[in-house]
Amino acid sequence: MKEQTEKWYNKNYKLLLIIPVALLLFSLIYMAIFYSNNQDLIYKDISLTGGTSVTIFGKINLFDLEQTLSEKLEEVNIREISNLITREQKAVIIEIKTEGCNELDVKQTKKILEDYLGYELVEGDNASFECTGSSLSESFYKQLLVAILFAFFFMAIVVFIIFRTFVPSMTVILSAFADILMALTLVNIFGMKMSSAGIIALLMLIGYSVDTNILLTTRLLKRHEGTVNQRIFGAFKTGITMTLTSLLAIVIALLVVKSFSPILTQIFTILSIGLCFDILNTWVTNTSILKWYMEKKK
Repeated sequence: MKEQTEKWYNKNYKLLLIIPVALLLFSLIYMAIFYSNNQDLIYKDISLTGGTSVTIFGKINLFDLEQTLSEKLEEVNIREISNLITREQKAVIIEIKTEGCNELDVKQTKKILEDYLGYELVEGDNASFECTGSSLSESFYKQLLVAILFAFFFMAIVVFIIFRTFVPSMTVILSAFADILMALTLVNIFGMKMSSAGIIALLMLIGYSVDTNILLTTRLLKRHEGTVNQRIFGAFKTGITMTLTSLLAIVIALLVVKSFSPILTQIFTILSIGLCFDILNTWVTNTSILKWYMEKKK
């Protein structure tokens, strides 16, 4: 069975590249169209666009509230906060996109909510209000993008220093890029509005991606015991254990925090998506290219 599997892999490993290449091309085309339509790479929530956020403590019918607010306000996002154990609703977070951040916006939002609820909202008692200016949010968003570019740039430098060979170094960088691009594509397809937490998750994803890819590349290039396939299999056992362990921990954490922490929910959701793509890009894309490269170089 092992010999048959190895024989099949030796014959078809180049064909396996069709799957990740097709996904990568789809992601590039989708993101190009998305950028053309939206003039941005993601859907941004109010922490990156500016707006008013209201937290109301108590039990509220989310469906009726959303219907009422959608008739009076242009862009509204409503989330529930509930008890971790009992799942009892504790509060509702209402995010409303506004052009600026001024007292008039807060008062208008407060009046609409009070008309619906039938009682006064008091800051620090039964509600809290936060307002973020659009210029501040845009500046923060640009800084986060610069942080990702710097992280990716320095990661590429370190990879080239470690391996000092073009093809192996580029496969590591390509896999990290593909993980982020494919994760962004799926997030946009789902219509998820990213906050600063989502950008942070992309930074973390670079680290997860590079970890497994450097493990694989090091095993293949810098170790000489056994055949190429034996080294690939050895790296696969270690790497897939690392990735699945991280993925399991993240999924469990996602289920735990989903009801009470929107920030952590977004981080863990993006990491889960990215790690799934990392399995494909590491053990199909990177592995096939490296095997091809080593056979060509003998």
